[in-house]
Amino acid sequence: MQFRKLFFSLCCTVALGASLAACSEDKELFDDSGSQVTLPTHRAFILNEGTQGANNATLSFYAPDKDADFIKDIFYTQNQAKLGDTGQTMIEYNNDLYAIISGSRYLIRMNTAGVEKQRYAIPASEGDPRYLAADNGYIYMTQYGGRVTKLDANTLQVVATFEGGANLEGIAECDGKLYVANSYTKNDAGYQYHTDLFVINEATMQLETTLAVDINPNQVLEEDGKIFLISWGNYADKGYSAQMIDPKDNYKSTSLGVATNMTVGDDMVYFVNSETDYSNWPHTSTTNTFFSYDVKTATVHSSSFLKNAPAELATSSVYMMSVDDKNGDIYIGVTFYSDSDGTMYRFDRNGNFIEKFDCGGQNPKTIVFID
Repeated sequence: MQFRKLFFSLCCTVALGASLAACSEDKELFDDSGSQVTLPTHRAFILNEGTQGANNATLSFYAPDKDADFIKDIFYTQNQAKLGDTGQTMIEYNNDLYAIISGSRYLIRMNTAGVEKQRYAIPASEGDPRYLAADNGYIYMTQYGGRVTKLDANTLQVVATFEGGANLEGIAECDGKLYVANSYTKNDAGYQYHTDLFVINEATMQLETTLAVDINPNQVLEEDGKIFLISWGNYADKGYSAQMIDPKDNYKSTSLGVATNMTVGDDMVYFVNSETDYSNWPHTSTTNTFFSYDVKTATVHSSSFLKNAPAELATSSVYMMSVDDKNGDIYIGVTFYSDSDGTMYRFDRNGNFIEKFDCGGQNPKTIVFID
């Protein structure tokens, strides 16, 4: 009996030590240096686009576990400065935040508390910055004018570029390749919409092939080795569309339906077709249709993935969607344009409504989670 007690005690001690070591290692991943506030481990940051030209992009803080207060403009709290004009996109990579402030023409790197570490100013000779991907210690940034810039993630120094195409939009990384949407060209004759998805070798930054996709490709995401693409059409006889591309099956393309926005997580792709009528601007009317795609079973679920959603969400203009990788919760941000701050709707992984809250700024563009 005494031996069993000693053995059990030793096992508990070892287990506790391992647990403490793991917690310590997790804590070291966070860089909250310079923070003016204490933040919980599980945290979310919302990049609000603001209104173009109004210099009112904001970064808001939200605590998913309800263990801290909402902070409307945490970037100002931490840095005593405004973000600038037009928050375009934001990603998390190696526990840093990277955001494009397109109207102010810079890429910023922040720590896990939203404290600025570095920024890269876009040269005046180059096109506007658009979207980001990250892999193997590098940040990849698409730009108008046909450029993908490769930057060192730790220094934001440019190490290579790809030049080709016209106005480049969405980007995703998969197995050492970059998938980049070549969206449109604007010239004296008007708009020319393209049908190109570039496949670029991220090591060499050379074009490997060009895939023919639906017209005006825009949003590009990766999930389970598949590429998901939303194209915006030509605003005439071609509308929005969603398709899946399988790099392992000779880039086979599969149509998934009509969608204006999407997000991925936990082997699922969540879509919305948010049809907004702008003909009576600034007054708008919207009808939303939600559906999903199960990547593992290759099944489109045409019924909504949301349950007991507030009635107003069905007619609110959806600006973004995102999934919290920690628990699978689904976040849907809606816009009221320049009239007021956006609203965020939160659902659990099964589509059950949890809550809604003010985004802290106009036009919520992205929400990024750290834990």
